[in-house]
Amino acid sequence: MDEQQYINSTWPAHIFPADHSLLRYINSTEEYLAYLCGPKRSRLSLPMTLVYAVIFLVGVSGNMLVCLVILKHHNMRTPTNYYLFSLAVSDLLVLLLGMPLEVYEMWSNYPFLFGAWGCYFKTVLFETVCFASILSVTTVSVERYVAIMHPFQAKLKSTRRRALRILITLWIFSILFSIPNTSTHGILLQYFPNGSLVPDSATCTVVQPLWIYNCIIQVTSLLFYVLPMGVITVLYCLMGIKLRGDHSLEADKMSVSIQRPSRKSVTKMLFVLVMVFAICWAPFHIDRLFFSFVMDWTEPLANVFNLIHVISGVFFYLSSAVNPLIYNLLSRRFRSAFKNFLPPLFKHWTPKLPVQVLVPQKSTLILANRKRKDSAEEGSPTFPHRTSVCSSHLSTVL
Repeated sequence: MDEQQYINSTWPAHIFPADHSLLRYINSTEEYLAYLCGPKRSRLSLPMTLVYAVIFLVGVSGNMLVCLVILKHHNMRTPTNYYLFSLAVSDLLVLLLGMPLEVYEMWSNYPFLFGAWGCYFKTVLFETVCFASILSVTTVSVERYVAIMHPFQAKLKSTRRRALRILITLWIFSILFSIPNTSTHGILLQYFPNGSLVPDSATCTVVQPLWIYNCIIQVTSLLFYVLPMGVITVLYCLMGIKLRGDHSLEADKMSVSIQRPSRKSVTKMLFVLVMVFAICWAPFHIDRLFFSFVMDWTEPLANVFNLIHVISGVFFYLSSAVNPLIYNLLSRRFRSAFKNFLPPLFKHWTPKLPVQVLVPQKSTLILANRKRKDSAEEGSPTFPHRTSVCSSHLSTVL
């Protein structure tokens, strides 16, 4: 998110001709800095800070709740939930470390107070989280595809240990791919015409030739957004066709009422998760690609970019806060876990579970048998205040 810094630092050269109008800024360091680096404080700093504060509170509390619920309840530690845990961790990193830096720069665009290593850390953080998030979403989509299309193979291969190995590889891979973009960033200092350093002019921005940065942005956007979203779209289309045409369970009505809704509910929740992810991250990549393809900046282009930059920032952080809301709305298992984890004073804020019409008593044995099969794929938290039949039913619905 340092494109705005680069535009601010190069803006006068694109707008003003090379004449002596620069001389009137030399007598004032603040005006000269504003000329070179743009306004020190964003005009939208106050409303954006308020919006970010709401996103921060919702996102941090929600993602921490997701992590704690998965860690506390052993039966919530399914392979699918491991990927959701990884996504929650990346969201927390963005909210706890990235957002404060973003808000700080809105109020004080310069100087950058954390030095070169702080600049590197900031770039590595955003790039790593970007890559880890899309890879987590892609991986969980592939896992769901295998579970729907090849259920027996999924039960044999989809284990928690395998999920952990994949996640470790995924994060290492993300860190490595963040290095090229990080290497193009650094601290940019401004100088007076006489060669002396302008005080408090340090900014964290692109310091290498711009064509290198543009190539990196274009390649990473293709590899870590366009291609993954294309693959995910194809996978969910195939899963939708499979689930819609799946009549293998019609002979056993009890089996249909348990196994099939479970598969559909999990897939539906993950589909909504992916769609929201794609929508929230689209402005972020549009912002980066827009910057990388524009060679000659004009005032109208800069105004369009500034608008895209503001929208992309809101949606970027919104994507880190919305996932727990999706789990609560679409997953009975997460909703029950959240309700039992929250203090009693807040339990009445969570939506109540709909009353489930139980099958006749003779079906209880089938329910108990189905519990073993379904729990192998999804797992379920066990809460002491529920009856055994209800617990068996909850184990089939994510």
